[in-house]
Amino acid sequence: MLILLPPSEGKLAPRRGMPLDDATLSFPLLTDARKAVREALIELCAQDPTRAAKVLDLSPNQRDLVALNSRIDAAPTARADRVYSGVLYDALDFGTLSPAAKRRAATRVAVTSSLFGLVRPGDRIPAYRLSGDAVLPGLGPVAGVWRAALGDAVVEALGPGLLVDLRSSMYAAFWRPPAELGGQVATVRVLHEADGRRQVVSHFNKATKGRLVRDLLEDGRDPRTPAKLAAVLADLGWTVEVDEPARKGTRVDVVVSDV
Repeated sequence: MLILLPPSEGKLAPRRGMPLDDATLSFPLLTDARKAVREALIELCAQDPTRAAKVLDLSPNQRDLVALNSRIDAAPTARADRVYSGVLYDALDFGTLSPAAKRRAATRVAVTSSLFGLVRPGDRIPAYRLSGDAVLPGLGPVAGVWRAALGDAVVEALGPGLLVDLRSSMYAAFWRPPAELGGQVATVRVLHEADGRRQVVSHFNKATKGRLVRDLLEDGRDPRTPAKLAAVLADLGWTVEVDEPARKGTRVDVVVSDV
């Protein structure tokens, strides 16, 4: 099983640690694309901070993030599961997983990243600011870089297992499963039900995804089809509905009434 998560917009900047080393990161097939994105971002932020703030859609009180990006190569790093923060990651709470669940997370979870493409929880990365819809001078849309690069890395990591896609729409645009993988893909959507109506609500969506991944890692089962994933989630107490299989995967809806 490969669980794809979105990144967090906010990140905790490490105070100490070795600088970034591409050779230590998972998914080595992405090394060249990582360097291209990083070099374009550093050049923009170091040479033209005012333009960088506009490209990165930063407010005047966020200019420190431009400086942060300009120092990415020399900045201290920490495990990705400590750098990424926010509602989803607070609910998942990597640090309090059981030892067995932490071992599963190391091989079953990957975070989609505008700067790195994909990272594992244990990969050491610096804090950075780069949205998935950014367009970098001299490089173009970040999403376009990853659309050209991610496919082989995902397929290699997935093998014959099930892809559990929890990415937000922005990061789903980095790579979309081809039809030949359709039977191995479960795209999970969280719906908030209140007063007989269902809708996607950001906070419920993120918190529920974090708890759902935590439950899967603690449970330990390794479902190989979307239907089996739904059955595991139902066993764990979630309300789940499964759509008919489609060419590029099966949608699995998790319905919640509170966060």
